Amino acid sequence: MQNTIAIIGAGLGGLVLARILHRHGIVATIYEAESSPTARWQGSLLDIHDLSGQRALEAAGLHEAFLRLVRPGEDGKRIVDKDGTILFDKPADPASARPEVDRGELRAMLIASLPADAIRWGHKVTAFRTIEGGRHEVVLADRHTVIADLIVGADGAWSKVRSLVSDARPIYSGTCFIEIALAADDTVHAASVAAVGAGTLMAPAPGKGIMAHRNADGSVAGYVALNEPEEWARSLSFSDVRAGLRLIAERFAGWAPVLTDLITGSTAYPTLRPIHALPIGHEWPRTPGVTLVGDAAHLMSPFAGEGANLAMFDGADLARALVNSSADMEVALAAYEQDLFPRSREVARQSADNLALFFGDAAPGSVANLYKRLVIHQA
Repeated sequence: MQNTIAIIGAGLGGLVLARILHRHGIVATIYEAESSPTARWQGSLLDIHDLSGQRALEAAGLHEAFLRLVRPGEDGKRIVDKDGTILFDKPADPASARPEVDRGELRAMLIASLPADAIRWGHKVTAFRTIEGGRHEVVLADRHTVIADLIVGADGAWSKVRSLVSDARPIYSGTCFIEIALAADDTVHAASVAAVGAGTLMAPAPGKGIMAHRNADGSVAGYVALNEPEEWARSLSFSDVRAGLRLIAERFAGWAPVLTDLITGSTAYPTLRPIHALPIGHEWPRTPGVTLVGDAAHLMSPFAGEGANLAMFDGADLARALVNSSADMEVALAAYEQDLFPRSREVARQSADNLALFFGDAAPGSVANLYKRLVIHQA
């Protein structure tokens, strides 16, 4: 009899896992708390790496479909100092090994690749109970239950499934993001829109920074980054959005107006996003019938650019292990985790190092030098 597989969360990692299992005739059901695929905005652009995210999409049989989503010309990188002086400027590369795609479009592609009944939308998980034989009962918000031989936690940073295998909790990194945006036809702040270029603009400095990306429609989306205590982040209020943005902009007094106007002229609600991470090297003992993928397993800051890529690679690697060891699920899970732990440890360490580098005392020169080394390495 085939094992019953419940994937908790319809993020990229869980979707890749379900898609590859489906290709091999293995049924898995995704339980997602959101009411529909469009219940919330899925974020901006992702650069999909050739050695991780793209490999996962190849295993899913979706690489050609992925290539049709690529946004050519949007992988350029520009680093400036607080005066707007350009320190590094790499134009877009049409042949980039890390092309940019819209996260929402990528997710929609994966959802469309699954049978219509593979995802149960509006199914919020509230609890788990371990029962005989290493199986688990999944308790849903509507009080219905599901019995599964395997539960895969693909439920993100604040994963409920994680509690079945680990006591680890995400830790505030000391950096928080605040969303900003400008419209493509914003004539008042046209100079700021132009300063972003065709790709990504980064203006890092000790303890703070401004980052913005040019979207396909010409609009700009990004973040203000501030190193502040968690208590400060929790107390920040935007009851008066304009006043709140001016308050944030005061942290950048003396910076070039072309940069600060990205803050004061922003049309986005300034949503606060504190950056959390799991401890580097997060592992758990082999727990029958449970494992994790993506942020549930190895939440990290976005400064290695690997979060989404690693989540998809996790999904593909777990699917491979399950397909190859279908007769013994525990053997498959042990093999998957044996590869997962060192892989995620290395990337998490790089992410933490880059976060410190971006807003450390040597910024922005340290960031410009980092990208110069990356260009040499990728050449």
